[in-house]
Amino acid sequence: MREVREAFHRFWPLTRGDRKWLSAIIACVVVSALAETASILLFAELTDTALKAGSLTAFWGPAGAWLAVAALGALVGYLGNSLAAWTAERFVLRLRAKVFRHVQDLPPHFFQRHRQGDLVERLTGDVEAIEQMVVSGVASTVSAAFSAVFYACAALWLRWDLALATFVLAPLFLLAARRFAGRIRTASQDERVADGAITSVVEESLGNVVLTQAYNRQTDEARRLDREARAWMAASVRGARLSEMYEQFVEVVETLCVLAVIGLGVWEISADRMTLGQLLAFAAFLGYLYPPVRNLGGLGLTLTAATAGAQRLGEILDAEPAVTDPAEPVRQWPVRGWISVHGAGFRYPGADRDSLTDVTFTAAPGELVLVTGPSGAGKSTLAKLLLRFYDPASGVLCLDGVPLPDVPLGFLRENIALLPQETLILHGTIRENIACGRPGATQEEIERAARAAAAHEFIGRLPEAYDTVIAPRTAALSGGQLKRIAIARAMLRAAPVLLLDEPTAGLDSVAARRVVRPLRRLMAGRTTIMITHDLSLAPDADRILVVDGGRLVETGTHDELVARDGTYARLALPGRQVTAAV
Repeated sequence: MREVREAFHRFWPLTRGDRKWLSAIIACVVVSALAETASILLFAELTDTALKAGSLTAFWGPAGAWLAVAALGALVGYLGNSLAAWTAERFVLRLRAKVFRHVQDLPPHFFQRHRQGDLVERLTGDVEAIEQMVVSGVASTVSAAFSAVFYACAALWLRWDLALATFVLAPLFLLAARRFAGRIRTASQDERVADGAITSVVEESLGNVVLTQAYNRQTDEARRLDREARAWMAASVRGARLSEMYEQFVEVVETLCVLAVIGLGVWEISADRMTLGQLLAFAAFLGYLYPPVRNLGGLGLTLTAATAGAQRLGEILDAEPAVTDPAEPVRQWPVRGWISVHGAGFRYPGADRDSLTDVTFTAAPGELVLVTGPSGAGKSTLAKLLLRFYDPASGVLCLDGVPLPDVPLGFLRENIALLPQETLILHGTIRENIACGRPGATQEEIERAARAAAAHEFIGRLPEAYDTVIAPRTAALSGGQLKRIAIARAMLRAAPVLLLDEPTAGLDSVAARRVVRPLRRLMAGRTTIMITHDLSLAPDADRILVVDGGRLVETGTHDELVARDGTYARLALPGRQVTAAV
């Protein structure tokens, strides 16, 4: 139960805005339980005064009171259950938003270590499980507790000696629940892990359907899904069997209790110490009493199963962002775009070697600094440091002479426009995709950016023009067209610093040439750092940085570096024909 207490303590503060509604739900539960108790007592009176005597006159009074109490209980029960559902969903919205906000601040390596489908499952199924513990669980516990107390008190009031005799078996429900709790928790945890694995396999297979079809991997993918599905089925069936075993055991105990009541009641009636109405009411109270007691025992199983979800969400919430906003940020200023890197060194968490070592360079406003080198040399790591996805382990990076850790993250990223290697497209219209570069931009500004990116013409030929809906991996537009939409987004942002990461990656020579001209417009007047293997723009660069093994091994202009016959020359010589073609 320690895990349950820790999970409850962690997530209970999220109910702060809804505790008055929880109090209202509890009040409804109390009134409903009282109504049920009163209904049973009125049934006993109706049995003894009207049914036993066969008197219609004696029927109307208890019947009218019973109907009124039942109507009141139904109304209050409806209000309480509706309010409980509304409150539970508000908690789910709040918890999911909290986890989602935290996830968006986590560093890139976190997402490389966790499968995307598993993270989706944690944000859906695991969030629902925690709601069952924190909100619905509280309401169920209070409801079961009040109902059990009221029915037990009523049974004691009718015949305290018989009630005590039948209460002896009640602890069996709690003992049974405790016996099954650990095994059900393990099965639930296995089921959630397997569910996340299934989501991951489906998501990965759909995302790589071209690879699957091209390499005839349909059977292999089906086997992958079958393997994960069988693991999920085994855990699900195991959990269902344990739950059903508990339910059937409880049914047997309840039957034993009811038979004991009937047997004792027959004996009491034969001795003229109890009326038939009292016996029926007593049996009804016990019949109503055991389900809440059983629910209290079953609640332990629900809470135990929910801790599996709480642990999985806790792994996300306990993951620390790699960077945070400064405690005392500098005041915002009109950024000119001076970039300086002094002795920067960095190693990814868990890596066995540095990705960057003692890198130093500067980039002035309006300059094009091209960063190149072999694959895995550390070029993209430099981009992550400039955007403060990570902070360097040594050295410092500055914007206009201000160390990046002193700059508010939002302000820093507003002034550095990123054009990543993968063309990132949102599910939405072309207008929305361009406008996310600067929310609130007018249609005129969006079209101006699209014209500068050489995208306005092909967008205008689409049936819905700027209202055309596109999505990631869409086949409606070519890779070059999507790249130009991304360029338009960066142009609309109008940041003084531009960070280009392999801007022509994945494009054929024709598409690359069509992108080069918009890229030149985008770079004009901005501090531009281009990370690339494609050296077609190298002659235009004010300075070229060659990174190899995480170190800055060469720096200079294209002509200077070719003349040195070093690392850059070996990279550039195969690209001379490309440079001439462009």
